[in-house]
Amino acid sequence: MATLATRLLLMATALAATLVAHARIPVPEAADRIAPEVPKPQLARIATLGFGALIGDYRWLQALQVVGHEKADLIGAAPVIQRLIESVVAVDPFVDHPYRFASLWLVNDIEQVRAANRILERGVAYHPNDWRNRFYLSFNHFFYLGDMEAAARELEPAVELPGAPRYAGRLLARLRSEKDGLEAAAAYLDELLKETDDPWKRAEYEKALDEIETERRARYLDQAREVYRERHGRDIARVEDLAEGRDAVLSQLPAELHGWGWVLDPETGQIESSYLAHRYRLNMQAVDRQRVEKWTGRDPLAEPEESRQ
Repeated sequence: MATLATRLLLMATALAATLVAHARIPVPEAADRIAPEVPKPQLARIATLGFGALIGDYRWLQALQVVGHEKADLIGAAPVIQRLIESVVAVDPFVDHPYRFASLWLVNDIEQVRAANRILERGVAYHPNDWRNRFYLSFNHFFYLGDMEAAARELEPAVELPGAPRYAGRLLARLRSEKDGLEAAAAYLDELLKETDDPWKRAEYEKALDEIETERRARYLDQAREVYRERHGRDIARVEDLAEGRDAVLSQLPAELHGWGWVLDPETGQIESSYLAHRYRLNMQAVDRQRVEKWTGRDPLAEPEESRQ
């Protein structure tokens, strides 16, 4: 009997505490449901009374309602989304998806992206073995901030984490090549090859090394093309021009690694392997490249120094 009474007392106490916690949460009026008032994270922690997970769930549902509302202005609502997610991870830091949710919606200006990165960094601290937060953080540094060094730094620990995609190592090598050059990227991939027994990962790394060697040969042709322009006062019409005629720049073209040939891309005019049909460089749409340059004052995909030597 005493045990039953004790249980009832504990249940009543828990219910009372829950009601007090809910009472501290402002209930939005109908007009405010799209953009509810959200306390600062520090205040949110104080108001939880030990019910952090409960309050976090409530704020998380609010964030979902803001994004999913039929009249939502997602650009205008971004500050509210930021405060909601900051509140969620403050009161319940062991949540999962909210960390990455922030990086999907806080993308309208550089300060929002930096706020999303701070949230993701908190996610990395509380979920150190989850590759996803590191991957999203790396993507933000690359795609929105144009910082290849930071993107590589954040991605590197994720490559060998459980569940990380097999292409992560290749992506990291390409990020490194933008800053440190092809040799650094190739050395990194060689080390990955030595350390893994996974046949699928080995295939990915070997493919990337093929791309790097092809890029080396394409850059050699780029240099020859510059000599051709200086010598003839015009550009080549086809790659074979570099090795033809009485005043040829090259005695012969370097072999294409896969047994194919070299062509000029019809859109960009750059020399490419006809087998790969791309160069070993990070790609970004012109509008995204312009946005990064506007936000940061630098071209994120400026030609690497190594390729001009």
